[in-house]
Amino acid sequence: MRFWFARNGGVPIREQLVTQVILGILCDELAPGQRLPSTRELARRFRLHPNTVSAAYRQLQIDRWVEFRHGSGVYVRKSRPELPRSSALALDQLIANLFRSARELGVSLPAVQARLRHWLSLQPPDRFLLIEPDAELRRIVLFEMSRAVKFPVAGEALDACRSPEKLEGAIPVVLANKQEAVRQALPPGTELLALSVQSVPRSLGEWLPAPSDTLIGIASGWPGFLKLARTMLTAAGFHRDGMIFRNTSEPGWQRGLKQAAAVICDSVTSAGLPKGCRAIPFALLSDSAITELQRYQQFILEPLA
Repeated sequence: MRFWFARNGGVPIREQLVTQVILGILCDELAPGQRLPSTRELARRFRLHPNTVSAAYRQLQIDRWVEFRHGSGVYVRKSRPELPRSSALALDQLIANLFRSARELGVSLPAVQARLRHWLSLQPPDRFLLIEPDAELRRIVLFEMSRAVKFPVAGEALDACRSPEKLEGAIPVVLANKQEAVRQALPPGTELLALSVQSVPRSLGEWLPAPSDTLIGIASGWPGFLKLARTMLTAAGFHRDGMIFRNTSEPGWQRGLKQAAAVICDSVTSAGLPKGCRAIPFALLSDSAITELQRYQQFILEPLA
């Protein structure tokens, strides 16, 4: 098996050696019982510190990939460690097979790296990334997005705009009222999808106006939702004594909601209401926002005609 080491790649040499041995075993380039190069041999051939090689071999022994034979050397164990068949392990094996095939064809490592960079640059986005500073609001919007599209969705705070790793492969998404702040934080030229929010009268219009003596519950973990509901219901003529406000982040938030004629809540809270409660979920995302997300999804997932 041939080894190679990138000294300026940011990955410690010890980790590079461990990874290459494991990949060699996974793709059967290193056979059970095969002797590995000695610590001195590897150190001399690649100008490595012997302690670095020894540390890598010890890690491989601890993880049960290799075994030390006194006076003989380091050998690949006859049985591999029992590990769950994770997606990461399967991907490692695919990568190992790729490098082995490239070496068999006589393709150099720089050439493989160049082609990989080329193909990665052509790949479509792999997720929507909601940028929202408010953690509870972010949770609600992510829930609504995940119900609207099959494409993966994820959420981050504003500092993600300064992280190339978090932005890579993502379509940044923001609520319309945060658009300017997020756009300024993102790298220049980054595409940003702004989502409009639902009109309160349109979402709850069929329930209003309601009799002023009706007891209404309002429940959410997002303080902004509770504030919005208070303003909206007060304007609709509800007396403050006829409204029960519950913050779902507080203990005992479900108390008293069963006595309410209905509970106005966000889409996440509706699933956690006590049995028997009549829920009136208020969707934050507008119909046009859902349509826009689905349009993006269709463009990404469907093959070109």
